[in-house]
Amino acid sequence: MSDSKDYVSRSDELGNIHISEEVLAAISAAAALEVEGVSSLTSPNKKNSTRGIHIKLEEEKVVVAMSVLMTYGHTIPEVGKAVQEAVKNAIESMSGLEVAAVNISVGGIVFPPKEQ
Repeated sequence: MSDSKDYVSRSDELGNIHISEEVLAAISAAAALEVEGVSSLTSPNKKNSTRGIHIKLEEEKVVVAMSVLMTYGHTIPEVGKAVQEAVKNAIESMSGLEVAAVNISVGGIVFPPKEQ
């Protein structure tokens, strides 16, 4: 996301609701970081993503692309699927918007500190 604010809009019977893409990115980040096996978020391309999350709207549905660092010892496909489900559920329940896709990139593995 760039410095200019982009919004996702939806209409209801009382008018329009505009939700900042930054808000959707924050919801996505919070949901992803709650998944066991996710160490942190990472930004593979600092020019067009915020904390490793990029939000766009395609045909009235939200598409999320994010990059995460996973903790060593967890199964990547299982953690990735859990992140996809957590992000989708969080966005849909908090914003009322439909999520078309949550694309996960694993940017690396974090090893726990060695015990002495």
